[in-house]
Parts: sequence; structure tokens; C-alpha cells
Amino acid sequence: MERRPGVPRLLREINDRAALELLLASGPLTRGQIGDLTGLSKVTASQTLARLEERGLVEVVGEQAGNRGPNAALYGVIASCAYVAGLDVGPEFVTAAIADINGEVVAEVTAAPNGHDDPVSVVHTAVVKACRSAKVALSRLRGVVIGTPGVVDPRTGDVRFSFDLPHWHEGIHEALARDLRRDVTIENDVNLVAIAERAKGAARDVDDFVLLWVGRGIGLAVVLGGRLHRGRSGSAGEIGYLPVPGVPLAEDIRATPGRLPSLAGGLQSLVSAEAVVELAAEYGFAASTAAECVTAAVHDGGDQAERLLDEIASRLALGVASVCVVLDPGLVVLAGEVGQAGGASLTTRVEQAVARICPIRPQVVTSELGSGPVLRGAVLAALEQAREEIFAS
Repeated sequence: MERRPGVPRLLREINDRAALELLLASGPLTRGQIGDLTGLSKVTASQTLARLEERGLVEVVGEQAGNRGPNAALYGVIASCAYVAGLDVGPEFVTAAIADINGEVVAEVTAAPNGHDDPVSVVHTAVVKACRSAKVALSRLRGVVIGTPGVVDPRTGDVRFSFDLPHWHEGIHEALARDLRRDVTIENDVNLVAIAERAKGAARDVDDFVLLWVGRGIGLAVVLGGRLHRGRSGSAGEIGYLPVPGVPLAEDIRATPGRLPSLAGGLQSLVSAEAVVELAAEYGFAASTAAECVTAAVHDGGDQAERLLDEIASRLALGVASVCVVLDPGLVVLAGEVGQAGGASLTTRVEQAVARICPIRPQVVTSELGSGPVLRGAVLAALEQAREEIFAS
């Protein structure tokens, strides 16, 4: 029979966690402020802070002047008590960031695979390089989260398949954990963008929303009740396969040994970056990237530009409307190079186009994250893991 901690010990753990969570969220506070915000008495707040100091988690970081009497000590979390690593792994570059427990990024490095196909070697090199830049020992990492394109099986933690990373397969998750000598989490890159968007971007504190990523490929992250919805196999949000009118179905989609699944139909063929570049050329906007095409159309303002933006919005609306009639999320965030380049000119059109073809009119907004959203999401996910480990220890 499992033994449970006694009531006094359990109360101490609850109080320690409440105080630590408050300091992580709010920054330095006095003992009195901690007591007021947590409901702890002055004596209990003092005992809690003493325990956290003894564990090397908090320290006095300054003083707050009062009206009368001595200045009150300000307590803050010791930033170096734990570190995490977040990685954004793509076909051409791997970016790794090291952050302290407060979420402050202390080092960020980008490395090219340089012909190395082995995911373990690529990740190991990036993490070690980032740790050296941060002057943080690998052993001090409390969380490692890796963002990759493709479907990640939530049951095994492995990438089931990825068009861009063919060498990521079953067994890589365990091999990475063994190599780095710690738990490792692999997460779909668009899901990580949604985590960052909810924490720092356009979906702040929104419990139900979807994030549509439109770039080289197209993907969807679903957040319901404040939690990512991955689906049984991790395939929730693979909206590129969505059958839409006027284009072939995405057939022959299953991977076989030595061959990745193809995606020559469905919504992907209408609104991927490649499709947007081809469409833009038909309207007289020639550029090498979808972002450049859309940006040019937004700034142009002429009839052809208006028609191009209307057509892109109509295509996106097919996917957004299909999702909304099933999930009714209320908020849709457009991210990726096309979404960012289109800004309000595109989101307004998508919102109107969706309202024309389905009974639900969600608010459609542009991502507010800027550059490096996958990396930001990976760091935030790693911080959540590290903090939970500290709370539970």
C-alpha cells in the first residue's frame, strides 16, 4: 500500500509550492506580500521562505522601503537553481536555447547538420554548444524539449513521420534520452507555437483556440480547455490532408520503408507557401517566397493585389470553416510566413470569408510572436516541466 505524507508535511509542500509559483509569476516580493497573496500568516510565510532558502531556491534580492520601520527584505527565485533547453529542429538548421528557471534565455545558438543524418548526433551537438555558450553544465538541465515538423506519437514520444526530417523515426526518443542522460520531450513544432501564443502572444489566457500555421507546409494546433489536443495518434491538426472542393484528394499518404508519404492534394495544395507563390505570379506578384509575395500585395493596394488577398483568404477559409463547425473555437490565430505577412489585411478577409460559408464567425487574428516562435514554445514547455519537477521534489 502506498504511504501518503502526513498532513503537516503535505501542508508544507502546498505552502512551498504556492510561494514559489507566486515568485516565479510575479518576481521579487516581501514576506508580507507573499503572505497577503497566498493567504499565509506571517509566521507560516517566514517558515516557508526559510525552507525555500535552505533548498537553494530563493534568496534575498533587495529591500523595499516602507513608511515606518526597517525596510522589508525582497525575496526572489535564484535564477541559476535550474536550467532548461529548448530546440527548434528543421531540415537545414537546428537552433538551441538555454534558459534559467525564470525563463530568461542565457544562450542561443544555431548549428547546421553539416551532412549528419543521425538525429542524436545533431541534437547532442546543438545542446552541448548551447550549454558551453551559457557556461551551464549539461547535468544542470531540468528539462529538454525539441520541436520538430511532423507527427509525434503521444504514446511513445517518437516522431511517426516527417516530410522534412526523414531520419527521425521510432526509437529516436529513447536514444536521445539515453545520450543526454535525462528525460527528453519531442513535440510537434506547430503545437509549440500554440503554447507560446497562449503564454505570450495573441491567445493570452484563451482556453479554446486554434492556430493555423501557413508556411512551407500547413499545420494546425488545437487548444481546448487550456490544453493541447493531440489526438490518439498525435495526428490532430494535420489539416493539410483536409479534402476541399476543386483539388484532388490527398492519396497514397501512408509512409513505407524508404519512402515518405506524399501530399499532392487536399488543403495543402491550395495554401502552402509553394501554392501561394504560384498563385501570386498569376496576379502579377513574382517573388521567391510566399511572404514576399503577400507583403508586396498588402503594400500595393491595387485591384490585382486585392484580388490576390481575397483569393488567399477564400482558400484559407475552407480550412478554418471546416475546423470551426466541428470545434467552435472562438479564436483563430494565423501564424507562419503567410499569416505574418498578411497581417490584418488577411485576417479580416479570412474572418469575412468564413462567415459567408459557415454559421460560425470566429475572431481571426495574426500571431504576435514574431521570430523564433517554435523555439519560444520549446523553452516554455521545458520550463513547465522543470518547475513541476521542482515543485514536486
